[in-house]
Amino acid sequence: MQQKRQPELVEGNLPVFVIPRELIFHADDQSKHKQVLTLYNPYEFALKFKVLCTTPNKYVIVEAVGAVKPQCCADIVIRHRDVRSCHYGVIDKFHVHISEQSQRKALGRKEVIATRLPSAKEQQKEAEEERIKEHLTETNRTVSSGPSLLTVFLGVVCIAALMLPTLGDMESLVPLYLHLSVNQKLVAAYVLGLITVAILRT
Repeated sequence: MQQKRQPELVEGNLPVFVIPRELIFHADDQSKHKQVLTLYNPYEFALKFKVLCTTPNKYVIVEAVGAVKPQCCADIVIRHRDVRSCHYGVIDKFHVHISEQSQRKALGRKEVIATRLPSAKEQQKEAEEERIKEHLTETNRTVSSGPSLLTVFLGVVCIAALMLPTLGDMESLVPLYLHLSVNQKLVAAYVLGLITVAILRT
């Protein structure tokens, strides 16, 4: 039996059956800090396996090295131990290597990716913070651009109105229809004050 299957065992070409293909760890669910990787052995000979990780400081692999009997499976428990928010969305990789129990050469390899997601509350908080940042950025742009053309125009009009002569001033060379009443000048002064306050606040 060993001689019949030996030619098929080409190094690195043997399919590896691992479920799931992706591990997702949820920050708000303590039970999801632990995931199970199942390695199937559909072959008629025993397999040795070894699980490696690109970031071993973030994970604990229970029984990273082991064996699987013919036509059986093995569960590999992986725990996420670094729960800092800086790891949200970061993709890590696990490599599952298999070899025949009686040999050292690797017959196959499978890559499994792992991602850590923030809790729903943290996602909502991040979205709210992003909206606030966008609003502040937009406000700063508006402020840095200075007063609008309409504000400047109204200010100039009010200043010009205050400089025009008052009704009853006969010594002025300005035509009579440009003479303003005291009430009109008071309104111009009030509007100019509002414009000045608005400009100073920006």
